[in-house]
Amino acid sequence: MAAPRQLRTHQRQLAGIVAAIASGATEVRDILAAVTPGGGKSLLPVIAAARLMQAGLVHRVCWVVPRDSLRQQAEEAFADPTWRIALDHGISVRAAENAPDPCRGLEGYVTTYQGIAAAPALHLAEFRHHPTLLVVDEIHHLPALPDTDPVAARGPAEETEEDLAGAWSRALLPLLECSAVRLLLSGTLERADGHGILWLPYRAGSKARTREVDLDAPGWAVIGYSRAQALAERAVLPVTFGALDGEASWRIQEGHEVGPHRLSGFYPNETTRPALFTALRTGFAETLLREAFLATRALRSGRRRERGLTRNEDASGLGKLLVVAPDQATARHYLSVLRGWVPPEQAEAAVGLATSESPDAPHLLAAFRLRSQPSILVTVAMAYEGLDAPEVTVVAALTHIRSRPWLEQMVARATRIDPAAGSYETQQALVYHPDDPLFGRFRLRMETEQGTLARQPRLRRAGGVLPLWLREQLPPREGITPLQSNALTLSFHTLAPGPDLAMKRPEVEPGQDNLFEAPSVTERRLRGRIGAMVASQAVEDEAMLQAPRARLTGPGLYHRYNAILKRVMGNRARSQMMLMELEATIGWLERNRISDHGHLVADDPRYAWTARKRRDWRPPQGQSQAPAEGGSGQAAAAGKRGTF
Repeated sequence: MAAPRQLRTHQRQLAGIVAAIASGATEVRDILAAVTPGGGKSLLPVIAAARLMQAGLVHRVCWVVPRDSLRQQAEEAFADPTWRIALDHGISVRAAENAPDPCRGLEGYVTTYQGIAAAPALHLAEFRHHPTLLVVDEIHHLPALPDTDPVAARGPAEETEEDLAGAWSRALLPLLECSAVRLLLSGTLERADGHGILWLPYRAGSKARTREVDLDAPGWAVIGYSRAQALAERAVLPVTFGALDGEASWRIQEGHEVGPHRLSGFYPNETTRPALFTALRTGFAETLLREAFLATRALRSGRRRERGLTRNEDASGLGKLLVVAPDQATARHYLSVLRGWVPPEQAEAAVGLATSESPDAPHLLAAFRLRSQPSILVTVAMAYEGLDAPEVTVVAALTHIRSRPWLEQMVARATRIDPAAGSYETQQALVYHPDDPLFGRFRLRMETEQGTLARQPRLRRAGGVLPLWLREQLPPREGITPLQSNALTLSFHTLAPGPDLAMKRPEVEPGQDNLFEAPSVTERRLRGRIGAMVASQAVEDEAMLQAPRARLTGPGLYHRYNAILKRVMGNRARSQMMLMELEATIGWLERNRISDHGHLVADDPRYAWTARKRRDWRPPQGQSQAPAEGGSGQAAAAGKRGTF
């Protein structure tokens, strides 16, 4: 039995706030939770929903996440059996697509920014029918809109044109306006492009041309959980950075060769980004990758020895490596390099690739989080934010992005405590990265700055430039051809706790005795089982001559049986059924034969041809149509052909 879990400081604060809201003691309806990476953000929606639903203040919960890979994690937060007992709640939510009735009989659903933007009317109708707790995860992704933010409205035309993030903000704004209570979660209270964040209250900052989040705004409650607090409560792991210096050469568009130039330096200059761009795609990157790989292998070997495991024996808590690549082509190259360092019989299972082009990326991310294999995952951006994988101990930061919020999220993948890895004192996060001044500046700012400011965007120069948040994700300059690079020195820096920060991180949880299943996973499993049962009856009826033979109906019998089943179950398609309806359908199939209910589609013109063929069909000349139990007819013919 898992040990009882204790709430952290910020979780207790939220519990007190929602209790006051439920009792009517406060007019607060907006709660902002800025939690350091690793501090326990994923439990906050469960705490809020449990108390507010018990009080009858809300009837539904809608949790909006920035990417599809985080939806199942949100489901699991509500489905966790230990927290269900500890918080005395029975709330279930499901990962919903943009189909009618997203809750399907449950108390809420999880969707994405993209899902809201694609079907805003669908979600708005849900909010209007039911008092809803709206949870917006990673709110810093949503820029303030000119319609609601005076500073954004004063910007130049190019700054205020609706881009992808702006479309998300516009779609979510009506939901924010009509929700009963709002819980806004983030790991940072500033955006890389300097704009404000949607819905947050601001006041003038202490520096010129800056604003900061107004922590005392009326109707708002702000919860902060700094990295110093999290370390004091042993909610996150300390971080050690392995900084690898090097030099790089490249060819510019005019054909001239530049370099070699060192990566390191006290201040960034005109060669910093081209040198970094080159290093991440040439020999330097493989050296840094090798250092991270060897550190992970040594860690896993040491933990195996401590537990008495054999060399190839897998177990939880051995430690994993997350590799963040600069682009998808380079990620595929890193994948092949890493698989070359792993024994051939283990390479495919041990090293995985999860990018937006990988069709099995969601499945691979789930396996990386929950299973012993793969032990190495290569990605570009899919896993940097919100990935709840406690076994990640080492991160290879082979990315040219240097925005502080992005890097904080990436580093946080290794700061989560792994209950299966032993005591807190034996665990530590290790991040390998190029030793460039931009990353060094990030380390310093992470230690010393609050991170709540929003700078007013600067005016564009003639011709316009890309916004900072986008420029951070693109190559530093057109026309650069990487030539070569090499590594020089490796140094280590342990990140010291700084003043209170406003960050984000998932929950520290002890190991679970039993695995649990998220509602959307249960739905997929039950739908698959129903499909298998329908197909089984169709095949059996074909063999028993209770239906037209395959040469007459082809695959149509399976679809005919599906149509009959749909009518039996009240014209509800399986894709629209609630969990209870899916379970009832399975129960009906276990007790009934679909062929006994063929009259339900007899008048359907889509099946008229099949029905007529069934009525007119006669066995071929020389072959009798005996009853199925007589062993002749189709069964006898099958016996002459032999068994497949």
